[in-house]
Amino acid sequence: MKQSDSDNFETKGQWERTAVYSAWVAGVFSVVVAALLFVNYLQLKVLIPLREERLEAMKLKVADSSADAQLVGQIRQLDLDIRRDRIRGQGFSHRGSYLLLGGFIVLIAGAKLVSYLRKQLPHPEGQREGRAEQMQEANAGRWAITAGLIVVGAGALIFALMPTTDYGGSEVSSYPSAEDIAANWARFRGPGGLGISAYTNVPEKFDVEGGEGIVWKTAIPLAGFNSPIVWGERVFISGGDEKALQVYCYDAANGKLLWTGDVPRQGEEKVNPMEDTGFAAPTMVTDGRRVYAIFATGDIGCFDFTGKRLWAMNLGVPDNAYGHASSLAMYRNLVLVQLDQGQAEDEKSRLIALEGFSGGTVWEVKRRVSGSWTSPIVIETEKGPQIITCADPCMIAYKATNGAELWRADCLGPDVAPSAVYGNGLVYAIHPYTKLVAYRADGTGDVTETHIAWTADEGISDICSPLTNGKVVLVLTTDGLLTCYDAKDGKKLWDKELEEEFFASPSFVGEKVYLLSGKGVLIVADISGGYKDVARSELGEKCFASPGFADGRIYIRGEKNLYRIGNRAGE
Repeated sequence: MKQSDSDNFETKGQWERTAVYSAWVAGVFSVVVAALLFVNYLQLKVLIPLREERLEAMKLKVADSSADAQLVGQIRQLDLDIRRDRIRGQGFSHRGSYLLLGGFIVLIAGAKLVSYLRKQLPHPEGQREGRAEQMQEANAGRWAITAGLIVVGAGALIFALMPTTDYGGSEVSSYPSAEDIAANWARFRGPGGLGISAYTNVPEKFDVEGGEGIVWKTAIPLAGFNSPIVWGERVFISGGDEKALQVYCYDAANGKLLWTGDVPRQGEEKVNPMEDTGFAAPTMVTDGRRVYAIFATGDIGCFDFTGKRLWAMNLGVPDNAYGHASSLAMYRNLVLVQLDQGQAEDEKSRLIALEGFSGGTVWEVKRRVSGSWTSPIVIETEKGPQIITCADPCMIAYKATNGAELWRADCLGPDVAPSAVYGNGLVYAIHPYTKLVAYRADGTGDVTETHIAWTADEGISDICSPLTNGKVVLVLTTDGLLTCYDAKDGKKLWDKELEEEFFASPSFVGEKVYLLSGKGVLIVADISGGYKDVARSELGEKCFASPGFADGRIYIRGEKNLYRIGNRAGE
């Protein structure tokens, strides 16, 4: 054999062996990644759901061990561990698929190269001599390549398994703190559903024509009667018609529409709500990480703050002559849905608690009440948190942790729209046009006669919810009569004819009350010593939704536009 042929043979042989080793390493690497992906799949689809079931069981135990700080700590830690593992698993599923694809590419390329080189190799006879040194160098090169592939593969696996989310330590919880809730306007009528602003630096007047106090105005794509909710620098509302159900997220600083989220129609039944209710009357709710919206069709959806839809479902079209209008509420990580419908004897009404992250039902209770348009509130009492609901014929309190009924008062009538409020240990509810009732919230069973504090029957509203600061209770009728009662004994203190029509519920900012009329007139009055007008401003647009409040700002939903009232940044 000529020297050149021998050298060519040896070179091709070295490349063939290198290609074989590379293909073997890539194959082993692909098998390892595939095995890890399978284990990761089992973790996401089997193990984590089992741990979530255990978590829910632990949460139910809190219902009977509300003072067990150790159990609460265990729940928070398990919840954190589950979310960490879920996010890591989802990240590995994404990265691992690319690693597996890369391994297959190297494997196929190596196999193709081996096949090609073997076809090109000559078949010399006899023994080759004097090549020991070259063989040693070739072996060293092959092992270097193999070691490099192993190091790269190991590094890629480590990178794939690294967490990508900063959890901020063990203080992370699946629900916002009481401080966060108090600092934001996360539901209908803000913290606790009470209509009380946490901030007193809220503007008292504005001038649309002169541009004074109007930071921005932005059009709303689809109609709705729900109120704006605010969390940090995000403002949320919803809109809908027979073709689309949508959630809108706006930048609080400049009013820019950041994203639109579509909630799919999942039911086939035709829905015909009244024009005054529409498809998007219920106000949304947020926990600072996700936002939730429900519509007259019974469709409910959840989005994260980037606009990604996390889940959606249909609870069935509510049997309601006017259309569903009950706003959502939250207790810790639970989304509360008051789905009152039909007549009491139909037993169609329900109170449902959904797990915010997944949309799964944590608990559900039947309610022997008629259809209503009130929204639930969650109150903190000495006996623990209670969910207060109002519908014909009674006000009912439920244990927030598991939905067990605590007490009920037979005190309401048909077509209940105003929601209850809580203050000074009393729950205040309205039987439309008929009476305002105050009940102590520490009873058990039927408390209709045993726990009533007082009743009043003058100037009773039909749509607007009452307002209390623990000292007084204000009631506002649709035709503009504002009546003030002593919160402790129900004594009438004064009333005032405002000569406007109202659909939005009143709100407190310090000692001042804010009232938004149907014509878009914002009335601010000081009631610290009776009634005294402070300011009146005209928006120039019809308004049916209650305003939302933030630090130095008011957010008002008009018939067609969303407004931010307040000073501009830096002023």
